Amino acid sequence: MGHRLSKIYTRTGDDGTTGLGDGTRVPKTHARIEAYGAVDEANSAIGMIIAATELDEIRTILTRIQHELFDLGGELAVPGLRAIDDAHVAKLEEDLDRLNEALPPLKEFILPSGGTATSACHLARAITRRAERRAWTLAQEESVAPEVTRYLNRLSDLLFVIARVLVRDEQGAEVLWQRQSSKD
Repeated sequence: MGHRLSKIYTRTGDDGTTGLGDGTRVPKTHARIEAYGAVDEANSAIGMIIAATELDEIRTILTRIQHELFDLGGELAVPGLRAIDDAHVAKLEEDLDRLNEALPPLKEFILPSGGTATSACHLARAITRRAERRAWTLAQEESVAPEVTRYLNRLSDLLFVIARVLVRDEQGAEVLWQRQSSKD
């Protein structure tokens, strides 16, 4: 493969536009840019989890997901490209079921807290939810494969479960939400 990024800046975006993978120029505020930008943020946040945990199984799962998110971002960046399919969604569901099986049932909402890896995972989950919302916004304007939004939905669920795994690995405890009375 050649040097695809030999020059990092081009100045072509100085006018508030950016190029899609098919060469089309669109405003940087376009729903497609917002969607794959949020996916990129989620991918970066997942990198923080990988850096913060020593659990090999979690690192392996999340590294695979980073590659898949890069593909998903590419799908969003190139109108008409298909990179994510039902098998990707099914793999997330397999990971979800396997990891969740060992966890105690959850009867209350939990607050996004914990150690470094757990907190990073909760942040990645919230960013992934935003990426899903941005993909749905784009889907209201243009064609988006249903596997893209399903993938992001399952990924946020998986990140929630991974946070529950990580809090136990960090010898922490889940902080249960307690409704605050307006009289407090």
